[in-house]
Amino acid sequence: MKYFSELATLLNQEQAFDKAQHDALLLQRSVQERIALGVTWFPITITNSELGRGDYLTITVNKTNHLEEGHRFRYGMPVSLFSNHAPQQDRLHGVIAFAGRDTMRISFRVDELPAWSRGGRLGIDLLFDENSYREMHCALDEANLALTDQKQGNLVRLLLGETDIREPAPSPVYENDSLNPSQNKAIAHILGKNPLSILHGPPGTGKTTTLVYAVQALLKQRSQQLLIVAPSNTAVDVLTERLDAAGVSVVRIGNPVKVSDHLQELTLDARVDNHASHKTIKNLEKQARTYSDMAHKYKRNFGKAERDQRKALFDEARKIRKEIDQLLDYIVKDVFTKAQVITATLVGANHYAIRNRRYQTVIIDEAAQALEPACWIPILKADRVVLAGDHCQLPPTVKSSHRTSEGLYHTLFEKLVAQHPAHVSLLDVQYRMNTQIMKYPSQTFYADRLQAAPTAAHWTLRGDNSPIVFIDTAGAGFEETVVDHAISNREEAHFLCNHLASLVTDLNMSLTDQAFPSIGVITPYRAQSLYLREIITQDDRLQPYAKQLQVNTIDSFQGQEKDVIYISLTRSNAKQEIGFLADTRRMNVA
Repeated sequence: MKYFSELATLLNQEQAFDKAQHDALLLQRSVQERIALGVTWFPITITNSELGRGDYLTITVNKTNHLEEGHRFRYGMPVSLFSNHAPQQDRLHGVIAFAGRDTMRISFRVDELPAWSRGGRLGIDLLFDENSYREMHCALDEANLALTDQKQGNLVRLLLGETDIREPAPSPVYENDSLNPSQNKAIAHILGKNPLSILHGPPGTGKTTTLVYAVQALLKQRSQQLLIVAPSNTAVDVLTERLDAAGVSVVRIGNPVKVSDHLQELTLDARVDNHASHKTIKNLEKQARTYSDMAHKYKRNFGKAERDQRKALFDEARKIRKEIDQLLDYIVKDVFTKAQVITATLVGANHYAIRNRRYQTVIIDEAAQALEPACWIPILKADRVVLAGDHCQLPPTVKSSHRTSEGLYHTLFEKLVAQHPAHVSLLDVQYRMNTQIMKYPSQTFYADRLQAAPTAAHWTLRGDNSPIVFIDTAGAGFEETVVDHAISNREEAHFLCNHLASLVTDLNMSLTDQAFPSIGVITPYRAQSLYLREIITQDDRLQPYAKQLQVNTIDSFQGQEKDVIYISLTRSNAKQEIGFLADTRRMNVA
């Protein structure tokens, strides 16, 4: 079908650009530069190695320097183990099984490390993630194929606009005193028999809260397992924690970004490790390792008898590992059988353990930030789908500058909102902003339909504070600078820092530590955010308030909230160019 072939073409363009960008980042830089960029660990130490499923070797590695620094390694990403003796030739490719701050577990398709790994210093490079693109391309192919299937193709045809949803099925009555009328109405629609429900959640309207109540209601109504996905690990972490706190039995596929022992316990790996039958696996692994170690003691130049004995030992180890794999399959199946909800990223929805599972209902959160090809991965597992998000905030990140790639900015969420307005539930009460702050986004993006909850409508830091202040720096000589395509405005940054220092000093005189507000400093540009973070952390006036201060880009801050927000718009030039600030959705987020 032309629709899916055009999406595949757009995805190919994005993949090619993304790979070229990654190669430039990795191949043309020194080890120290790559370490600073968070795409290399060097040197590392190997603290453990063991054979797992399919006789694949899994090693645990630790950083030895640059501890506590951030990095870009994530669960499921491909990596390369290398030696400094011959870093171009001596390489072994694997996949990340766990990524912590200073520790990683990596699985390789070999049963032992190569000889070169025992000499020289070792490191880990992050490779280009072909797998995510492969999964998206496969999903597009499967969606296209599903059109020929009478039953499975129904949902696909509906989402493409080829068939109409009949008049919305009558929704059951749902009332919860903890929620407002628009939230109750949205949940009622989700509980109905409609094949599509769209939850439109503007900033601060309690979208995640609504989803949690909706999940509880769905489980009570249908007692069937749900798949809940989101485009980012951070969004999946939030949902997983909130569902667990609400008493829902949830299994998290993949590796959480958030450093939390409790969140780690909710992952599939942890559930498997804590299963009653896992002790048997540990004992079997010990036996298999013993046989393998005995076999490896036979060196070169041994006779037929030794060769036969070596083979027998390897065969016995292989037999035990097959038994381990069978027991592991049973444990994984048992874990999923007891789970009410499975959470994962969009690509993680095709994890080997759940690849062939189907669900009556699939929920996609933050759908307005998801590339459409990725959305089809979980949709193809669903009889009905719930999309939650806000297309009036930032679209997904598209790296390619090719004009036709702009088609990826138009998300499936945005298309379905336009096609099926009767199935869109707008949450219209926001609990975050003073009415004066709310006025701009409400009028510009939401047809003036938002209303402020009484707790937020007139809230200020103090009674005499204005809830919103604009500072015009025109004529002050605060000009932007551009270095290697990175835009910053240092004079504006210092002005903001001084203003912030004055504010916190003033507030400290009138507020207790418990009442002191949280403060966010945000900007559209990464270079500006890095410079702001640098000068703010070095400012003695702001040191006592470090825990209350957070500096980041607007894009990274989406979905978060603070009592006070400073926005450094950064741009100031003679040509009056504002770059991607022209996308008003970025200001909606800010």
